[in-house]
This record gives sequence, C-alpha cells and structure tokens, in this order.
Amino acid sequence: MAKRDYYETLGCDRGADETVLKASYRKLAMKWHPDRNQGDADAEIRFKEVNEAYEILKDPQKRAAYDRFGHAAFENGGGGAGPGFGSDFASSFADIFDDLFGGTMGRGGGGGGGRSGQARGRGADLRYNMEITLEEAFSGKTAQIKIPTSVACEACNGTGAKAGTAPKPCRTCGGAGKIRHAQGFFTLERTCPSCQGRGSVIEDPCGACGGAGRVTRERTLSVQIPAGVEDGTRIRLGGEGEAGVRGGPPGDLYIFLSLEPHPFFQREGADLYCRVPIAMVTAALGGQVEVPTIGGEKTKVKIPEGTQSQKRFRLTGEGMPVLRTRNFGDMYVQVVVETPQKLTKRQRELLTEFDKECSGETHPESTGFFAKVKEFFQGAAGAGATGTTGDGA
Repeated sequence: MAKRDYYETLGCDRGADETVLKASYRKLAMKWHPDRNQGDADAEIRFKEVNEAYEILKDPQKRAAYDRFGHAAFENGGGGAGPGFGSDFASSFADIFDDLFGGTMGRGGGGGGGRSGQARGRGADLRYNMEITLEEAFSGKTAQIKIPTSVACEACNGTGAKAGTAPKPCRTCGGAGKIRHAQGFFTLERTCPSCQGRGSVIEDPCGACGGAGRVTRERTLSVQIPAGVEDGTRIRLGGEGEAGVRGGPPGDLYIFLSLEPHPFFQREGADLYCRVPIAMVTAALGGQVEVPTIGGEKTKVKIPEGTQSQKRFRLTGEGMPVLRTRNFGDMYVQVVVETPQKLTKRQRELLTEFDKECSGETHPESTGFFAKVKEFFQGAAGAGATGTTGDGA
C-alpha cells in the first residue's frame, strides 16, 4: 500500500513553515493519540502516520530530501523515521504533553528530560520612572535614586529557614521537585505540589522574613545617565530588581527616562529648534540677535536685510549629542517678525509716511499676491459674461 504524502498527512501546504507544521502536528497528534482512542486500531495507525510525517518534515535536511525524492529518499536504509515511534519521538512530542498536562515527559517509565529539581524563583523585574531636564540629557549625569524593593534576608541568608536550621528534603517528591505519573505509554513529570518544585520544605521558618527568604528595604542606587539620551530611553541595571525567592537569582531594574518640557527648545532627534521673535525694524534693516544654546552659552545670529517671518537659520553642531558617538546635531533658529503694538501718535505718523513711500518693490510678495487675486476675479467675471450670451430665441 502506497504511503500518503507527508504534507497531506499533516494537512499542510509544501511551503508551510516550521510554526505551521508544528501547530498542525500538535492538533492531529492529540486527536489520534491512543489514550484518547482506546481500542481504535485506525486511530493508532493515523497517529503513527502523523508522527512519521512530522519526524521527517521538522528536520530541514530530511525535508529537503523528501521534497526532492519523495518517500524513496528514506527507503532501503535511507534514514527515515519508520512507521513506528522514531528515536526522536519523545523530544518532538514533549511539547504536546506540556499543552495537555503541564509537565515534561519520559518514555516507558524512564528518566526522561526533566526540569531542575531545585527550582529557585527568580526575583521580579522592577520599573523606575525618572524625569530629567534637556540640559541633563545634553551633558549626562549621575543620579541617586531610592527604591523600595525585596532584598535577601540577612537573618537567614535568603534560605527562609530559622538561623541554625536548614530546609529539609520534601517527603512527597524526595527532593526532586517533581513527581511522575504514568499516562498510557509514557511517564509524565509534574511540579511537586508540596514544595512547589523547590525540592525542599521549611519546617522552622525564619522569624524575620516569615520563610520567604527576603524582606522589603529601601535601597539607594547610583545611575549613570549617558549624554544624548532621548525621551523614552530605557536603562537596564542587571540584578538590581527584587531578590529571588529562597536564594533564587534577583530580577533586573529598568529605568525609563522622560524629558521635561524646555522653555526655549524643541527637540527632534539630535536637532534642536528655537523660536526667536525679532523686531520689525531688525527684520527690515538687518542686524543680529543673541540666542542661548543648550550648552549654557550664547551665540549671535546675523539677520540679513529684508528677512521674512518664519525664516530659519542653521547653527551647525549646536544641537544634542548623538548617543554613544562624538557627533552632535544642529540647532535651528526660526525668527518670527513681531508687529509693533500700542503705537504713539508720532509712531503712527511715521508709519503712515513710510506706507506712502512704499511701492511694489518694497513689498513684492503681498503686491504679487493681490495682483494674482485681481486677475483671478477678472477672469471669473469674463467667463460669467460669456456664459450668459444666448441666441435670442
């Protein structure tokens, strides 16, 4: 009897990736597993076919050979999985037992690949939000922070047992941290419910920590903020999180940075933008203005004669440092021409005289704009007149 195509057996296309193959395999293997279909010979055959197909297709080299030569690639000692349970069956099928039973699997009552018996709980990661100024982000800083966290109990050295005593092996699992349970052809390993996988129990807990092996304390830490950090930058301090349970490894501390709004500067990456109002006379006649830099110094910007509002001037290298490099961004000064307010009588007279002396060359942009507006309305009026002409009928 000819073998079914492996892809057809798993219900997958030939281009299916590893994730799709594994998902289909899990679904079908659970469906046809002998323990769920006791006495059903057809189900047992289907189960073996599914396993054989997956054993070939999960291996890139075997899959390539199958795609090229088909089943012939594994005949006559070609190295196929065979119709029964292949040598790698336990490893490939273990994930399914994790889904079904939440444990690890061994074959035929043997040792099986297991988890560590002495399970030690890793401490939780902590988050600390820190707000810094733009100047501090520019130059970098060393900050001192205080965080309440769990630390190893000094009275019991983190063991959780009273001084002079020690945790004792769990009677339920014999110190292994897990128990085994026969399930059909297999032996399942599950976390021991008595010791929660630690392999030991505390009969005389420490009075200082109540047997937890850790207590809450406030710690002061020094944090180095590098120059050039941006809003949302995350800094990781390995091992500075909560202490682990009963001697377990500590978690990490993550510091999330946010930047305070600045009165002068807006930041975009490594570049800074500064909006500077200038007098109308300075814009018309030219001059210079003095502006601050993020480094705490002052610099002068030359304003050419006839500068228009929103004109932008670039100051190379006056921006923020680029993180972990020696490069700097630029600073852009955008001028805004300020219209005079609360004029005196004499000032009004002078501006009126100035306006009488103005021409199209004095205000070329506004003169050109209104000239185009005039042409537009004249054209619209002409088109309307043409559209109303009739034949008099």
